[in-house]
Amino acid sequence: MPIPSSRRDFLRITAANAIGARLSTARSSSVTPPDLASVPSSAPSATRLAVKKGVLLDMLPKNLSYGDRLKMARDAGFEVIQAPTTADPQEAEEIKRAAGDAGIRIDSVMNKAHWEYPLSSPDPEVVRKSLDGMRTSLHNARLWGASAVLLVPAVVNESTSYQAAWERSQKQIRTLIPLAEQLGVVIAIEEVWNKFLLSPLEFAGYIDQFRSPWIKAWFDVGNVVLYGYPQDWIRTLGKRIVEVHLKDFKRTGNCYKWVNLGDGDVNWAEVRKALAEIGYSGAATVELDAGDKTYLRDVSDRIDRLVRGA
Repeated sequence: MPIPSSRRDFLRITAANAIGARLSTARSSSVTPPDLASVPSSAPSATRLAVKKGVLLDMLPKNLSYGDRLKMARDAGFEVIQAPTTADPQEAEEIKRAAGDAGIRIDSVMNKAHWEYPLSSPDPEVVRKSLDGMRTSLHNARLWGASAVLLVPAVVNESTSYQAAWERSQKQIRTLIPLAEQLGVVIAIEEVWNKFLLSPLEFAGYIDQFRSPWIKAWFDVGNVVLYGYPQDWIRTLGKRIVEVHLKDFKRTGNCYKWVNLGDGDVNWAEVRKALAEIGYSGAATVELDAGDKTYLRDVSDRIDRLVRGA
């Protein structure tokens, strides 16, 4: 997603720590290593990746109506939308109508309560608000015909240890599985700069412990560039991946910044190859700053060239 101001602040504060994170102290003793035998060892021959081009609703000009924003996304070449959670029933209906009129599908929902109210919090009231936000998101998804809701599962900080974040978040997410199943919407766990799920092995193990088809991985290409390689994460997570975010990240000396697709350090040829290996054909949703139609068309063309291999 174009990162909200609160998350941008969070990322700036945690970037230095993320670089020096020690995996050995971060890893939970309860992690069950994933079965890597299911990950293909060789890539099929493919020149074009069959993914659906997605864009965040928040990337579209906010001075326009929902109808005009979604038509702009369609005209720029995007096929699906990721929409933010709304607790306003009228707004939810307006977004649904606008998507229908524009002929574009809302593919996923961006839950936002998880940053201000993390499921890993020791405060029951904070957890309650987080769960309420996820329930709203799941109902939004059902109304809009979306198949997944993004969830940042936990935040590790001075008051929440890694093990506590693991155990608390899993306990609370399990309470959401019956609703996810009832509504037919997947809860997609994303890896972010939250000092949690710091390796693809841990991410895979975390997902596997739920033993539920309603808990999958949302993989963000740009979020792992500081401490790993996206293609490695993709191959390890394999079929657990249900949604993908596209971002690029540039490391220049001691400076780190988000950049447009293709302007950073992501090896897009290897990312495309890894996605082809695992047979990924879902949405690839770009998560950048907002812009006008010319900017959006350029981003759409970059996805064709870098991700689809067109």
